[in-house]
Amino acid sequence: MTEAAGVEIFIIGNEILNGEIQDTNTHWLCREVTRLGGRVVRGTVLGDELDIIAEALQAALARGTRVIFTAGGLGPTADDLTLKAVARAVGVGLKLHEQARRMIRKSYDELHDKGVLEVGGLTPAREKMAWLPEGAETLVNPVGTAPGVLLRVGDAAVISLPGVPPELKGIFNSSMQPFLRETFQGGLSALHALTVHCNDESLLEPVLSRVAPAHPCVYIKSLATRPGEMAELDIFLTAVGSDRAEVEALVDAAVQDLKVGLDALGFAYRDKPAQP
Repeated sequence: MTEAAGVEIFIIGNEILNGEIQDTNTHWLCREVTRLGGRVVRGTVLGDELDIIAEALQAALARGTRVIFTAGGLGPTADDLTLKAVARAVGVGLKLHEQARRMIRKSYDELHDKGVLEVGGLTPAREKMAWLPEGAETLVNPVGTAPGVLLRVGDAAVISLPGVPPELKGIFNSSMQPFLRETFQGGLSALHALTVHCNDESLLEPVLSRVAPAHPCVYIKSLATRPGEMAELDIFLTAVGSDRAEVEALVDAAVQDLKVGLDALGFAYRDKPAQP
């Protein structure tokens, strides 16, 4: 089994830290990366501060992270600093990217033609979004105006996406696909979940502490509720790799072992339907 690509996610924006907006991008990216066979090792929320963002990205690269996602901070205002921070982190300058400039102009013209905006074309603020780190590639944004940005740094890559969820998803599901296929090389994941009739996670510890070490390639996690709140809790088992039959076999073996342990402890359980 090939080792899963290490991924870090940086969500950028004061509006997240001060509670004005709820971050849903981390959850969505974690789910999609795992489905591709990647392994998210860290998710971080950062404010709109150039030094803090740059230092966090430098640290991620120093850790050997293969794929770094940033979400947010690509817009036309002065506090949108993500691309400047990416450039600083990798030691390059910003450069006006003509393809990005054309893409941005086209997006604003189309919005104007549809009657969404009063003014089309480029303004200095809009053109700001076309100043990309030197060596970066653009990723077409099929939903909004700011293109995504892909910067390769040795064996690693930094992908900067808009923070607006439909735009982030639109880029990920369209223009990012060639990069994802290249990077994860057919990677995939297998997931199984059991719902156990138990409202006290500590009672399951004897079986979980035995099964988890016996299946080191499967991540096994119980999700507890507040004691007395519900009479059930879920146990999730996940494996990632590049061979469908292999990862499914790994998960199935762990599931069967877990069921044996639950039977021995006298817990009732049922298979939980997979999430869509």
